Amino acid sequence: MPVINKGFHARRPTDGPHKLPPGQYETPDFPVLTAGPTPRIPLVNWEFRLEGLVEKQVKWSWNEFNALPQQDFNPDIHCVTKWSKFDTKWRGISFDTLLEHVQPKPEAQFVMAFSYGGYTTNLPLADLRNGQAFIGLQYEGKPLVAEHGGPARLVVPHLYFWKSAKWVQGLRFMAQNEPGFWEAAGYSLYGDPWQEQRYDSDDDNASTNSIRL
Repeated sequence: MPVINKGFHARRPTDGPHKLPPGQYETPDFPVLTAGPTPRIPLVNWEFRLEGLVEKQVKWSWNEFNALPQQDFNPDIHCVTKWSKFDTKWRGISFDTLLEHVQPKPEAQFVMAFSYGGYTTNLPLADLRNGQAFIGLQYEGKPLVAEHGGPARLVVPHLYFWKSAKWVQGLRFMAQNEPGFWEAAGYSLYGDPWQEQRYDSDDDNASTNSIRL
């Protein structure tokens, strides 16, 4: 059962440049939710891999990964438990930058993110390209803490936040879509906040081109 930190407070949406997806509320806090114990990964042992249906698999150590070009990101994020947080401040490495170091095979249409601790979540490859996703290394100007997925987490802001895998260890390129941890337990395969795709039954009613097994 997920563990939720106490003490965060919701507030009603206000006028401004942001819009809340249906069923969401805004919070100024950053709630901590996890399905199990928080991994603590020594940086000397940390690595990140791109594997599966690629021409040549790639692996980085912590120092090698941090030497890649980094950017600042300022997305809104939306959790399936119905909180949203606007204007989050991250620094990390764009998925597009990672693709400069690996060549997916033509049949690779999906990706499985896998994490230290055993967590997995599936995504369409198209939903990671073109500035849509990054590996977050810092939050609010500080190294990302373990409770929020540090030392590195995948961030895919346009999908519910369970798709933004904490403690990410790598990405596996696949030809067929496969459910990850929460998807196998009945959550949506895609997780679009604007279509309220929280559970697999929501996929059938969505008007977007949601992915299917």
